[in-house]
Amino acid sequence: MNAFIAVVLVCANGLAQDACTDDQALEVRKIRVANELGCATGWQEIIARTERRDEIGKTAYLKTECRRVKDPQ
Repeated sequence: MNAFIAVVLVCANGLAQDACTDDQALEVRKIRVANELGCATGWQEIIARTERRDEIGKTAYLKTECRRVKDPQ
C-alpha cells in the first residue's frame, strides 16, 4: 500500500527555493498522511504552533512537499 509524507521546510529568505532541502532548511516537519490531499492541508496549523511562526514572511518562507513512500509488507 502506498502512503504519503507531508513535508514542510522552513527556509531562510536568502536561500533559493530549489536549494531549500531537508539539509539546508532551518526546520523540517514531516507527518504521514493518507493521500495527496493530506499534504495540502493541516501544515498551517503545525507551523502556527512553532516558535518560528513570526519569522514566516519576514526572514523565512515555507516550502511544502508531498513524498510517496511505500509501506513495508
